Amino acid sequence: MNNDRINIKKTEVLSDNWYTLNKVTYDYQKQNGEWETHNREAYDRGNGATILLYNKDKGTVILTSQFRLPTYLNGNDSGNLIEACAGLLDKDNPEDCIKKETEEETGYKVSKLEKIFEAYMSPGSVTEILYFFIAEYNEDMRVTEGGGLADEQENIEVLEMPFDKAYGMIQSGEIKDAKTIMLLQYAKLNGLV
Repeated sequence: MNNDRINIKKTEVLSDNWYTLNKVTYDYQKQNGEWETHNREAYDRGNGATILLYNKDKGTVILTSQFRLPTYLNGNDSGNLIEACAGLLDKDNPEDCIKKETEEETGYKVSKLEKIFEAYMSPGSVTEILYFFIAEYNEDMRVTEGGGLADEQENIEVLEMPFDKAYGMIQSGEIKDAKTIMLLQYAKLNGLV
């Protein structure tokens, strides 16, 4: 963090219950050279990784469904969200993280994957950068039923579905998760399935 136009003056921890919410006061130099003081809150939940598993021969993808409290609080009546497998890096690098999360959540053990890009998902308030991956899967790679870890209270349902159905769920509004939409659009644009 070395930007001559930014001068962090004060960082105050507002909450560190689940992740860390900071209030940051900083001076910002505008394009015209004038300085102004800003106060912003930034939620630091760490960085994450996500993956789209696809089977070109069957024309299918693996997605998950689980309860997401923030979506419920914002009008998602069931609270369930259909999404691509994902997880926080914790102390892992992105590749190791997503391999572990894929096995825990979907039951598939992937060894060969491809990083396709990385993106900030909500840069106005969340520090997280998300690493996006794709990987082919087949039934030989299934080692468990998946569903997440009980001690993390994930309760994940594994969904295998035709790619065309999943892609159509963007238009119908059944898939509203940004990372999943981005991965499905990448798959469509690149003819993966």
